Amino acid sequence: MKKIVLATLMLTAAAVFLCGPSAGAAELPASIKARGTLIAAIVPNYPPLDLRDPATNELSGLDVDLGNALAAKLGLKMDWQETSFEQMISAVDTGRVDVILSGMTDLASRHDKVTFVDYLRSGPQFFVQAARAKEFPDMLALCGKSVGTSRRTSFPGEIAEWSEAHCKPAGKPAINVVGTEGSPDARTQLKQGRVDAAMQGNETLPYVMKLEPNTYTVVGDRISSQLTGVGVAKNATELQQSLADALRQLVADGTYKKILDKWGLSADAVDEVTINAGT
Repeated sequence: MKKIVLATLMLTAAAVFLCGPSAGAAELPASIKARGTLIAAIVPNYPPLDLRDPATNELSGLDVDLGNALAAKLGLKMDWQETSFEQMISAVDTGRVDVILSGMTDLASRHDKVTFVDYLRSGPQFFVQAARAKEFPDMLALCGKSVGTSRRTSFPGEIAEWSEAHCKPAGKPAINVVGTEGSPDARTQLKQGRVDAAMQGNETLPYVMKLEPNTYTVVGDRISSQLTGVGVAKNATELQQSLADALRQLVADGTYKKILDKWGLSADAVDEVTINAGT
């Protein structure tokens, strides 16, 4: 009888270690465990990753679903804190929030303050007004044109690099990069004819094109591949590892795939969970 009880206890403990909240929570910082919540910075203006449901005005999107699932694996609840994009890195660096979960690209230039647990692979893509699609049969047709994109991202520099690598060798003029106040502003300028084309992450375009049918047409493929990650303070190593372990569990039990499928981003799934793999 004692052997049976002992065996049962061992199996139960193993199951909790592999699947339950304790797998991540055991290594959480004491302050977060005691609080029982994970405080996350979010800017709900980047659908389908971060948005407010038009019907309920509740926070929604892939990041919200993923964040709630990660917190559950860690035995916590999410405490979403809306902020501005410019304040997110400072907020996590100074401890005002525990994590950034708002579609932030894992860039090496950000590693001095933030460590990223990577969960999505995507990239920037050109698009134009559908009414002008015939003018842009390929990406080289963008040479010499004005392209709007958010100045708060790496996209302006990437467009310039792509232009230098492709337009110049083809004997064509460089792309004129127009910095905008975010992706919505770039789309507004595109519809107003103030720019010829725009660029934003390929993970957001299907959602935008569904909301505004017959308005935009993509041009070519994404020009680079980038990782999006959960941002954590550089020195918060316990939390970084706990989140990475929790994400691996979500991959293993199929939750990660279900979330990506729900938001139409299955093609952007990462092959493995990495930390600071961005360049």
